Amino acid sequence: MLNFRRKDIFLIVVFYVFFSLKYHIVLWYSASGYDEGGFWGWLDFREYWYSSGMQYVFFFLASIIIWFFGIRLLRGYQYSVQMVSVAVLIPIVVYCIRELRYSIVDYYELNRLKNTGEIWDWYIPTLFMLIQFGCYFAYRYFRENQRKLKLEGELRNAALKSELSAIKAQLNPHFLYNIFNTISASVPEGNEKTRDLIAELSDLFRYQLKASKVELVPLREELTFIRKYLKLEKERFQERLELEINVDKDNLDEMIPPMLLQPLVENSIKHGLSSLVEGGKVSINIKKKAGKLKFEISDTGVGVKDKSKIFNKGIGLTNTRMRLEKIYNSGLELNDNTPKGLKVSFTL
Repeated sequence: MLNFRRKDIFLIVVFYVFFSLKYHIVLWYSASGYDEGGFWGWLDFREYWYSSGMQYVFFFLASIIIWFFGIRLLRGYQYSVQMVSVAVLIPIVVYCIRELRYSIVDYYELNRLKNTGEIWDWYIPTLFMLIQFGCYFAYRYFRENQRKLKLEGELRNAALKSELSAIKAQLNPHFLYNIFNTISASVPEGNEKTRDLIAELSDLFRYQLKASKVELVPLREELTFIRKYLKLEKERFQERLELEINVDKDNLDEMIPPMLLQPLVENSIKHGLSSLVEGGKVSINIKKKAGKLKFEISDTGVGVKDKSKIFNKGIGLTNTRMRLEKIYNSGLELNDNTPKGLKVSFTL
């Protein structure tokens, strides 16, 4: 759905003023205004408000009705459906608006076209509406195309950064595993907790390696990775960090892109909880509704006042948002959590 900006509204006003003045000049010239008032005679606006001015106010009213029923109420449908609806509505609404204007004009005994001339008060507004909504759909298509081009450019940049990162990180993973095993073996007896942490870290690297080779993984594997990641984080935060995961067991075999939740959880900890002395809680809620998985990652941290700037804090959230847009035509929804903190949700 196209969101109107101040510039868009200004252009609409200019559009109406321009055509109403043009129509005013035509009426003035047709009434021999040039012979009576000369070249600048059209600047006499005494008749403007009762003729073209009033008429274009009714045009604007017709535009709002057509936009509401043909576009606003059908915002979930394809452009082609909206265009057909608008084309059908235009002659019907224009005719009804014309009859309403006639009733007002006749009541105040003002001048208007009569008899066969009435056809022009139906034909001209219909043509005007077709031009207006034609411009609207063309501009809307242009805006949407520009947004897609921008998104594709961001995705290309993200892909390039990922490729460069992969090149820089081309260290044999087996070498890493061997190093982890060597470190674990060198830990003195009685330090089983340290060995466990090294094993968890090794598993994280192993999962990240797998994530770089597959497009989808079962939800249960992603959640296992998240638990291991948070177990290591909890060693740093101790009792200051709580984790809650709510998911139906029937959904654990659902396939999702790997490494999708970790950047969101990391953001909750790094920007939401780390600065709080008392720490906080990270909750992951996953539900299936209407055949789609709805994810909700929330924290009880400091929250975010300006949510539009949150994607400037790192590449993790930005990459996650672009992955969702590219793969599922979805996005990240940011809301305040209750009683405090941030809530991030998306649907697959």
